[in-house]
Amino acid sequence: MQPYVPFLTWRFDLALQFASGLHHQQHRKGVPIPYIAHLMGVCALVLDAGGDEDQAIAALLHDVVEDQGGLATLETICHLFGQRVAAAVESCSDSTVSDPTKKLPWRDRKEKYLAHLRDANGDALIVGAADKLHNARAVLADYRQIGEELWSRFSVPKAEQLWYYGALVQTFKQTTAPKALLDELERVVKELRAECG
Repeated sequence: MQPYVPFLTWRFDLALQFASGLHHQQHRKGVPIPYIAHLMGVCALVLDAGGDEDQAIAALLHDVVEDQGGLATLETICHLFGQRVAAAVESCSDSTVSDPTKKLPWRDRKEKYLAHLRDANGDALIVGAADKLHNARAVLADYRQIGEELWSRFSVPKAEQLWYYGALVQTFKQTTAPKALLDELERVVKELRAECG
């Protein structure tokens, strides 16, 4: 067995601090969990799937453009972490507007993201699959705890949420996203659909 050679550098540390600072006031929908917990969870999934440092950094930053400043934030990411990271973050964003009231309607954004996935590169696919897996796990765990009350946290009803997770599985299966992430996403989404009815 080859000895472990560390590959996470000061860039990763900076990305973690940057993400934590930008999302400091944000929490997960409906629960008092700091939002950074989601970003670290996605990052861990990316690293477990064999991701490199740029992909791990993109995982930490994957929501900052759509949640924390739009294209201006994307420019900062490019300056601090390079074009590859910025491109992956942009690819994982379903909106790049800085004003949340100017976002497209939910269904339009999700359909646009699904269409984009079919041609996305490996960086976007590993981060996107890890993100959706982490979200699906959280939804399933919360559903098991509070049942149907869960759906009131979201801007669209249960049927739309379940449609989206099913469409994500089908779309990711047509890509080169890591098989381990896809298999787990498919398993979690099947459990979610079975338990939710």
